[in-house]
Parts: sequence; structure tokens; C-alpha cells
Amino acid sequence: QVQVVGSGGGLVQAGGSLRLSCAASGLTFSRYAMAWFRQAPGKEREFVAALSWTGGSTSFKDSVKGRFTISRDNAKNTVYLQMNSLNPEDTAVYYCAAHRAQLRGPSPYAHEYAYWGQGTQVTVSS
Repeated sequence: QVQVVGSGGGLVQAGGSLRLSCAASGLTFSRYAMAWFRQAPGKEREFVAALSWTGGSTSFKDSVKGRFTISRDNAKNTVYLQMNSLNPEDTAVYYCAAHRAQLRGPSPYAHEYAYWGQGTQVTVSS
């Protein structure tokens, strides 16, 4: 049974930083692309960042480019989202997800991800 568990959210002031973590189990983690999505109150879920199964390719939502980085540690079956220069528009519940198929690139499309974490709240105060 695949489990994906995100953590690391919290309350931070504008301009601050947070690092989200996502641990996956029940799958051969190193063979799966991983991604982060977010959903703000009253808004649809949106793509934030993705990382290929190799870790060599990434994709980002335009508004987070240059501020967020995504990385993975296959030894720990964990993917990270480092978020810097946070602003109130980044406030949302952040979800990590594992791709539905192995050996894929950093897709930004939610329907391609089959395994989802429970979400972790990020709140950025102005």
C-alpha cells in the first residue's frame, strides 16, 4: 500500500522561508517523479513544482520560479520543497504527490499523479 505523508507547514512572515518534506512508502521511490500542488481557500488546486524520477529535471509554476526549489533524497524516500521569499499569495494547503507511472519527467498535470499526501498548511502573514 502506497503512503505519501507531507509535513513542514506552518505560519511564517512575508519574506520568510519554509521547507516542506514528503515521505513516500510502499513504492520504489527512486523510480517515481514527484510533485507539489497547492490549494488556497476558494480556489482550485494548482501545480507548484515537480521533479523527474532521476532528479535531473524540474518544472515550476511561473510565480514561484527563483523562489522555490524541489529536491529528493532517495535514501530517505523523501522529496523536499524549499520555499523562500514567501508572500501572502503563497498561503495554501500544500499537497505532495507521486506520479502514477514509473520513470517519468516532471509533469505539471495533477491527473498524472496517483498517490497524494494529506496536505500541510502554509500560512504567510503580511
